Amino acid sequence: MSKPRRWLVAVAGAVVAAGLAVPASAAAQADEPIQDPLPDPVPSSLGLTVAEFAQFPKSEPVPAPTDPRLMRWARINHLGEIPDGSGRLYVPDLNGNMYLLDHGTQHVYLDVRAQFPDFFSGRGLGTGAGFITFHPDFARNGKFYTVHSENGAALSKPTTFPVETDPPFLHSIITEWTATNPAADTFSGTHREILRLGEHGQIHAIQQIDFNPYARRGSRDYGVLYIASGDGGKGAISTVPQELTNPFGKVLRINPLGTNGTGGQYGIPPDNPYAGQTGVVREIYARGFRDPHRFSWDPNTGRMYLGHIGEHRIEQVDEVRAGDNFGWSEREGPFVYKRGDPQCGVYPLPADDAQYGYTYPVAAFDHNPPPGSNLCSDSGHAVDGGFVYRGTIPELRGKYLFTDLVDGRIFYTEANQMRRGGPLAQIYQAQVYFNGQRTTFQELVGDPRVDLRFGQDGKGELYLIAKANGKIWKVTGTQRFASCSTGHTTVGATGASSWTPVTPAKWEFRHGEAILAEAGAERPGPRRPFEYAVMSKGPAFSNVRVDAKVRLDTPVDVTNRDVIVVFGYESDTQFYYAHVSTDNTIYPHNGIFLVNNADRLRLDDQWSEQMSRGAPPTIVDSEWHDVSVTHCASTGEISVKVDGKLVMTAVDTTLASGRTGFGSFDNIGRTRGFRATGKVAQG
Repeated sequence: MSKPRRWLVAVAGAVVAAGLAVPASAAAQADEPIQDPLPDPVPSSLGLTVAEFAQFPKSEPVPAPTDPRLMRWARINHLGEIPDGSGRLYVPDLNGNMYLLDHGTQHVYLDVRAQFPDFFSGRGLGTGAGFITFHPDFARNGKFYTVHSENGAALSKPTTFPVETDPPFLHSIITEWTATNPAADTFSGTHREILRLGEHGQIHAIQQIDFNPYARRGSRDYGVLYIASGDGGKGAISTVPQELTNPFGKVLRINPLGTNGTGGQYGIPPDNPYAGQTGVVREIYARGFRDPHRFSWDPNTGRMYLGHIGEHRIEQVDEVRAGDNFGWSEREGPFVYKRGDPQCGVYPLPADDAQYGYTYPVAAFDHNPPPGSNLCSDSGHAVDGGFVYRGTIPELRGKYLFTDLVDGRIFYTEANQMRRGGPLAQIYQAQVYFNGQRTTFQELVGDPRVDLRFGQDGKGELYLIAKANGKIWKVTGTQRFASCSTGHTTVGATGASSWTPVTPAKWEFRHGEAILAEAGAERPGPRRPFEYAVMSKGPAFSNVRVDAKVRLDTPVDVTNRDVIVVFGYESDTQFYYAHVSTDNTIYPHNGIFLVNNADRLRLDDQWSEQMSRGAPPTIVDSEWHDVSVTHCASTGEISVKVDGKLVMTAVDTTLASGRTGFGSFDNIGRTRGFRATGKVAQG
């Protein structure tokens, strides 16, 4: 959510620890919150094709919720595969049921809610039967583990750690279950409690619990349970996530089959970073977390990646190692966090930041409130940690895929770019295809709040799980946006005879350039670009790709400088155009538009009405730039690239064919090497 380069100026010099080169002048801004901390994810032409895989029955929280965010069709939140070779998949529903999917057959394996009279799932987004994971030796020992929430009379029960002095709002309980017959379709056996935490509030309790599925028998990680324990809502007002004397805001690591841990119901792995110390929680593997949500391991490198949900500004992906401190609540992402700050901002790091030893994320994005809104307001964004893909789909291999679980956007980074101490990895936003059509998960679930998470089977294939409508989709392949064939007919502009301008007197044609030398003026009719020239040479095209070099000749100190590329031109009041501009803060600038006998209509995915902001400014200087526009008339897909980088996308099928051109609203500029390659329009 940024303007080019500005975020580099805003971040303090000590962010060099996160690999970002910044000028020394940033230190002078240490007392001012950074208005736009990080760049937006970059749009990608890579799309995931998805197919419906499973539909789960409607479920209800207890007690009845008052928060509409809990009023979902079903609160399914994960998919994994039982490590016994059976191919059975498991899916937990926070409202109580643990489901199995056995080669297409769905049934309840365990009703956690029915086992515990004080079961609680009606307050807080993560309460209920939060997670299930199976011991790597499940086929032989029948053991698996769940985490669930309790309230009411359960709050009088003793908790595992005596440091919990505040009256708890709920308890988070990890339970070990032992199945009499591990191959059975439904659970029958025994269970025992191994850990109980008293949570300060209804948010940020225990999220994921899991085993490293790639750890080999006999290795230090085999059979070791990792626990993502949130700060219980305390972190924003206290130093709890930093303190080694409590388990909150930590990733914990235990041996569930041992006995030397706190309370004697599990063991402490001897290689835990604090295993041999006294006066600290020896279960701690890493600290400094607000809401550590989902984690996974790269099967090729063994690295552990975790999606870490931020407070007001930063969503981050961390690579977690033993002894790490990710800074919360002194840091939010690679920035200073100030508890009690009425501005709810993030601030530049101090010049001596290295002395604190914080570990910073390997990828991150920000979320900003609408103009004029308080930064303390809920932005409606939260990162969900995903997986490094090493499966059978070639274009996804080596990518770390994750989501904004709230709005359902899908992101990825290149795993080899997520380097500790290096620059933050570039985040890309992927497209989504269902039944051959580009879509979004908001459209697929029929709700702006998707609650979307990734799951993975034993072969490394990916699934997407939505609470909004209780469905799971399987990722079946990839498709490239605007990848239609544009044929082999190419027409290039060679001089004045190739062009038909709106106002010929305003144009010059020399040295292979078409030059708009005098700014256009508004004309009667619908609101549309004031001055342009259509390439009259050659045929009209359906599918078409326009390639050109363009330059803005209006002085760079003019903020609303623009040029346009016209395509699908049928008449002076029916055409598309791509607007490339120095400005991206108002509706008419830096976007993809349709003129259809009415005022221009903005089409691009990048425009946010709420933020009054589009794609980052595309041309901010007076240099030549390569612009490429592709229009797939059959699907309506439109892509705009500047200097080889995809900057804008849209889908619209209003106009099926037409000519191409170049112009502006009320600025001057020029183009050279203008050519169109396309399929000749029929009729």
